Amino acid sequence: MSSMIGGSTAERELSGLAPWSERAAAIAPEEYTQRAWRARALLDDVAADALIVDAGASLRYFTGLPWAASERLVAMVLRRTGLPVIVCPAFERGSLDAGLAVAADVRTWEEHESPYRLVADILADDGAKVVALDPMTPFFVHNALRAACSGAAFVDAAPVIAGCRMYKSPAELALIQQAMSMTMEVHRRAAAILAAGISTSAVKRFIDAAHRALGADAGSTFCAVQFAHATAYPHGVPGEQRLADGDLVLIDTGCQVQGYNSDVTRTYVFGAPSPKQEAIWRLERDAQQAAFEAVRPGVPCEEIDHAARRVLERAGLGPDYRLPGLPHRTGHGIGLSIHEPAYLVRGDRTALAPGMCFSDEPMIVVPDEFGVRLEDHFYVTEHGARWFTPPAHSIAGP
Repeated sequence: MSSMIGGSTAERELSGLAPWSERAAAIAPEEYTQRAWRARALLDDVAADALIVDAGASLRYFTGLPWAASERLVAMVLRRTGLPVIVCPAFERGSLDAGLAVAADVRTWEEHESPYRLVADILADDGAKVVALDPMTPFFVHNALRAACSGAAFVDAAPVIAGCRMYKSPAELALIQQAMSMTMEVHRRAAAILAAGISTSAVKRFIDAAHRALGADAGSTFCAVQFAHATAYPHGVPGEQRLADGDLVLIDTGCQVQGYNSDVTRTYVFGAPSPKQEAIWRLERDAQQAAFEAVRPGVPCEEIDHAARRVLERAGLGPDYRLPGLPHRTGHGIGLSIHEPAYLVRGDRTALAPGMCFSDEPMIVVPDEFGVRLEDHFYVTEHGARWFTPPAHSIAGP
């Protein structure tokens, strides 16, 4: 068995971890200001007078505020001029002030009052007639806003928000890099604790503890651990599995650093691989590399998906989503959300541009047998793509 897999314990591996020493800097106040002005410029593309952003990743992007959406409205109204307006419950004002990274005009509402009426008054004061609404806004919020703002028309803010968030700054790239590097260290240590009979839940607990030991925002943001036949399902199957000799191991996990995500998948064998396992693993790696090498500014996103599929189809897999083959898109954008625009998939003709970040994961599924997914992320440069994490080199370990 390779020295990369097994031979250690969870206790020993955790004892060797400490908070990450090369920590990326926080997003500077000036960058938040630039984001707001970029959004204002993009309002022209949707002919809107103002932008409303609901709680969630996009609110954090524009304000630094890590606030989850709930039934109580917390939102930003960005007008053409002036400070962003933040609407929040009065009793949450202290918590909100502690999280804001920008100067803002905070307007509060009491529990018996309508926050939607408050938003309507803000828009009316500014004469806003067309409002771009965050596409992640829940339907009930959209409905209430439309009822309260009877004189305003609402349009989709996706071109505005994606037009800002798709292109990562050097500061954002550094935060994503730290998160990816931390998760790659966790992958290496997770492989070291594997032993015959270990359960998937025990591996998940270790991965969460390891992310916490390295200083991730809140342990693992997600973790999928699949053994043997379960690897044939992209997101696994319910229930516990225990590791046996000759099993493929698929681990997909990530963490957050100041809200920015990592997401790395490794597939390797516990013991000696079969010829078929090894052949599929090498084909997977070839498809991943073909996608990476196809990246150039100006190339449509869908062409990266085509590049990976061509490798698989030449080997007799597919075509399209047929199995054995690749059952899903080749990749997704990443940043403050694990999955965000744009997408490496047929039909997405968004032109690649410097600063865009994507997963590269053209998984191969052999039905009723096994699956292999190698997932690394890259960012687009002026000349091509650059990896955040070095791709896997062998089926013998991460």
